Amino acid sequence: MYSVIDIESNGAGFREESIIEIAIYRYNGHEIVDRFISLVNPESAITPFVQKLTKISPNMVRTAPKFHELAKRIVEITEETILVGHNIEFDYRMLRQEFKRLGYEFKINTLDTIPLAKKLIPLAESYSLGKLVKSLGIPLVDAHRASGDARATLELFKLLMIKDKDSEIIQQHHEEVNAKTYLNKIKELTQDLPSERGIVYFQNKEGQIILSDFVEDMKKFAKLLFNSKSKKWREIQDETEQIRYDLTGNTVIAKLMMKTKGLKKRDSLPFGLFIIKDKYVADKISNQSKLAPILKFKSFTQGSKVVRFVTSQEQFREVKNLETLFTISHEDQMWISTGRTLGEKSFLFFKKGKLSSYGFYELYTQIESLTKISNLKIDIDFSTEDLKNDLKLAILRGDFQIIAPPTK
Repeated sequence: MYSVIDIESNGAGFREESIIEIAIYRYNGHEIVDRFISLVNPESAITPFVQKLTKISPNMVRTAPKFHELAKRIVEITEETILVGHNIEFDYRMLRQEFKRLGYEFKINTLDTIPLAKKLIPLAESYSLGKLVKSLGIPLVDAHRASGDARATLELFKLLMIKDKDSEIIQQHHEEVNAKTYLNKIKELTQDLPSERGIVYFQNKEGQIILSDFVEDMKKFAKLLFNSKSKKWREIQDETEQIRYDLTGNTVIAKLMMKTKGLKKRDSLPFGLFIIKDKYVADKISNQSKLAPILKFKSFTQGSKVVRFVTSQEQFREVKNLETLFTISHEDQMWISTGRTLGEKSFLFFKKGKLSSYGFYELYTQIESLTKISNLKIDIDFSTEDLKNDLKLAILRGDFQIIAPPTK
């Protein structure tokens, strides 16, 4: 028994999305035995892009049922089935996310028609649902609407089952259900991780954190770790039962968050940017050299890119201008940057030239008073000496807008 699904979301940021339409066809391998189609009130805004794509407006969902009113019906129609979808990872994640908000863990075996189509229809020009079904002569009515996409996915699935002479669909399901393999463990642990910068926490079955780190791409890092043959990761691979994460935004904020949580990240920065005879040079840092680098880097390539950038800028033709740029004023300052998610900003607060706190605020929140900043800021009670390099790189990249803080 299969439940073929398609979901439309409101287009909010990762982990912030809400369902605005859902369609599920219960299919027994021969015919549709049940169906469920409904708009859903997301209780939040729908992005203009999604409105244009789906033709679903805020007025259309205003009186629609909320997800908690539909949850029981969704459980019933999907019960004892395999959840089938075109890019099922998205639909399954949306369902788990909505059920999690209700305090319910939704788990079901899934089947994705994309890899099946790539295997059984290897010569297709495109595997996007619209182009694929068109090339196969499968009608797609109401594209980018849940009912139309789900029905087209069902017809595609029927065709794949016919072409499945070696019973790969049935075999794949058998393996997923009966084999608790290491690959299944990796898939389950990493499926909710975003491909974004953040702090990841690997926990064992007792909930203890056995590894935490700040990484540029959390999903990629976790997959590389689990696929590594290195002995140093063996214990983490065997003992990890859950992965949590915190989105962090830019590197400076990430380092501050780690320090606040008592976590350490030791960066190896063996290369530096030097000024030699009024010229910018990227080179390996030597303990014997008396010349101190202006900036430090993980690789020579990174250093070379910075050299090319600063030499291309008219304002840095005089090397003293770069040194001046990195000089933090002894006046009170606020540095404003992007936040961890869409619609959020981050800030650094400098008091008399020393970094004293950081924090986050929503775009609609005004921070025109010291009182409001005090309610949002996280004070720093440790030295920020080792953040100097990150602060300089942030200045060079233009990550922050520097403003004078409110005085009252």
